[in-house]
Amino acid sequence: MDATDLAHGLFQILATGDPALAAEVVHEDFRNREAAVSPTACALPGPAGVLASGAWMRSAFSDLSFPVLGIARNDEQVWVRLRMQGRHTGPFVRFRDGALDQAIPPTGRDIDFEQIHVLDLRDGKVVGHEAVRDDIAMLGQLGVFPPAPDTALRMLAWRVTGRAKRAATRVSALAVEAAGGPQDNPGQTR
Repeated sequence: MDATDLAHGLFQILATGDPALAAEVVHEDFRNREAAVSPTACALPGPAGVLASGAWMRSAFSDLSFPVLGIARNDEQVWVRLRMQGRHTGPFVRFRDGALDQAIPPTGRDIDFEQIHVLDLRDGKVVGHEAVRDDIAMLGQLGVFPPAPDTALRMLAWRVTGRAKRAATRVSALAVEAAGGPQDNPGQTR
């Protein structure tokens, strides 16, 4: 695959969870700099981390897609400008230091916002990832920022009743399963 195919392939993996494509596109030493807000399985090296990241995103957003708007590349990096699109049909759980940070209950709202990704290449595969995302636009589309009263009340109710913690546990388990099996996920639902 050339650099453009690798870039398209990485985002297809996130949208579909295709393990065969992950083995073809993702280097065994792959590292995701953006995994800090996701379940700990998303920080695993290699294809496992990418598969976990895709499962985490698909658990929150149905019809997930990443239409590419532009690509620039050299022999060692690919810069991808794209849109993340989907419908918020499951809890969107964000983590901090491996623990539950925020759980946004499903809103049924569509998301469509721009991102720029930098992919490092080595040995004909993607070995690194970092991104610049317009997360404020996404949170606005979900009614979180600025807070829509109904969304804020639902988020508070989820936290108080323990639903946020249960959602974090479920999302973490999905990510572990997508990564290929049980990994130690200490503190995932603190």
